[in-house]
Amino acid sequence: MKVRHAVMVGLLGQQRDRFHTYTQPRPLAERLELMHQIPGCEGVEPVYPSDLRDLERDVQTVKASGWPVSAVNLNVKGDAKWREGSFTSTDPQIRADAVRDLKTAMDIAVDLGTDLVTCCPLIDGHNYNFQVDYVRQWQWLREGIAEAANYRRDVRISLEFKINEARNYCILADSGRALYLCSQIGAENVGITYDVGHALIASETPAATMALVADAGKLFYMHFNDNDRVWDWDMIPGSVHVWDLLETLYYLERVDWEGWFCYDVLTRSGDDVLGVQVTTLEIMHMAQQLLDKIGREHLDELIAAGSPPATMRHLWASLL
Repeated sequence: MKVRHAVMVGLLGQQRDRFHTYTQPRPLAERLELMHQIPGCEGVEPVYPSDLRDLERDVQTVKASGWPVSAVNLNVKGDAKWREGSFTSTDPQIRADAVRDLKTAMDIAVDLGTDLVTCCPLIDGHNYNFQVDYVRQWQWLREGIAEAANYRRDVRISLEFKINEARNYCILADSGRALYLCSQIGAENVGITYDVGHALIASETPAATMALVADAGKLFYMHFNDNDRVWDWDMIPGSVHVWDLLETLYYLERVDWEGWFCYDVLTRSGDDVLGVQVTTLEIMHMAQQLLDKIGREHLDELIAAGSPPATMRHLWASLL
């Protein structure tokens, strides 16, 4: 497994929820400079348009920072125009705008030296029964992504699934639906961003469905975080689901995956944005060390034997 580690640029800026502002806004250049204080960070994931509002100036700022770009993250949910949907809006002009923004993000990606655009269509879906036309919504999503994929075959579109937020029920809710969409489009440059936290709240076993996505040749990008399986809290990896984190890493090695790990982890205690990201990368490194201690060959044998008591005993003994 050959991986590099990236952090989302926006996470070193302002973070807030409905009740509190946890971290203060920082200019793009300052955030990029702060990232040099995160040991092990090898790249950055900027969001378009929120990190790149003044496109020409902000792209130059990212270039001047010297940071490799893991992916450009397209946000088609936050601005007021997307309130009723983006790729699946009933307004054809809004749908066209979403596709146009995806194409723009693809051009930005090439300009920044990457071949990957990641996008989670969170505003597309429904809240109530009989609110939307499910058949047309799926057709619009498929047609929009396919049009963008055909625009630049040299850029990969990596779609991120999530079960809810901002819609009660997002259209691309889980890994199965994401894989189905990739299959329907049938383009080599359309794949999946696998967010471990999103798999958890979709009641998936991350290692199992990640391996399925990899087997389909559609595992383009990884997002790591953690939660309580109820809500997408974007917690530090391994803070809740230690064994799921280790099992996911174990299977990523099994399938010999190559690419970027990016960390979508929020700060909701004080303003220690650096501390959260530093700890995140340290834990990911220690998780690899723990796999070394447990022994990959021993895990192979335990899986082959299929005895949960023996496996759990060995896993816990490895922590001592």
